[in-house]
Amino acid sequence: MSGIVCRDDMRASRPVLSFPPDLRNTPMWFAAVTFPRHEKRVEQHLSNRGVEHYLPIYRSRRKWRNGLKVVLDLPLFAGYIFVRIRRTERLRVLEVPGVLGIVGGTAGQMAPLPEADVEALRSGLHMRSAEPHPLLMVGQRARIRSGALAGMEGIVVRKMKSLRVVLTMDLIMQSISVEVDGEELEPVDSGSLMYSGESKS
Repeated sequence: MSGIVCRDDMRASRPVLSFPPDLRNTPMWFAAVTFPRHEKRVEQHLSNRGVEHYLPIYRSRRKWRNGLKVVLDLPLFAGYIFVRIRRTERLRVLEVPGVLGIVGGTAGQMAPLPEADVEALRSGLHMRSAEPHPLLMVGQRARIRSGALAGMEGIVVRKMKSLRVVLTMDLIMQSISVEVDGEELEPVDSGSLMYSGESKS
C-alpha cells in the first residue's frame, strides 16, 4: 500500500504544501484508515462533526452457534472509510477517535481517490449484489458498460452459476466483487473476453 498520513504527523511541524491553492481548497475523496471493526463508530463521529463521508456496506447472512440466523450490515472495505475534505482539513479527520491515518502517496501527502469511482459506488452499489473479495493481481479485465456502476473496470470471475466482476480500489489495495450479466461487460484490452478461463462463447 502507499504511505499513510498518520496521527504522528500531527505532533510534527506542518510541512509546506506543494499543491497549488486551487487543489488545496478543492474537496476530494480520501481513504481514512480505521482501527479494526471501528468503521461504524468512526462514521458516527464524522457525522457528528459534519465531515462528508461514505462507508460502503454489504449484507452478510450469518449463523450463530445457537442456530440463530441473522443478517448483518458490514463494511465493504474493512478498515477503511472514505471522507471528502480539502487537503487543509486533514486534521478534522485525524483527530477523530478510531482513525489511524489517511492513505497517502509520495512525500507523505494524502492521495485522493478517483472521484468517478467513489461516485459510481455511491450511486450504483445498492443496485448490485456486492461482497468483499480477495485482491486479484492477474486475469482478464473487463468494463461494465451499462446499468449501475457503468464505466468501472475489474476482473471477471465465476462464482457458482453467476458471473461477478472484481473491482479494485488500487490506492487502498482492497477489492470487492459485484454480480453482473455477461451482456453488460466489454473487454478492456484486446482479445476475446474470458470468464475465469472460459471463452464468452
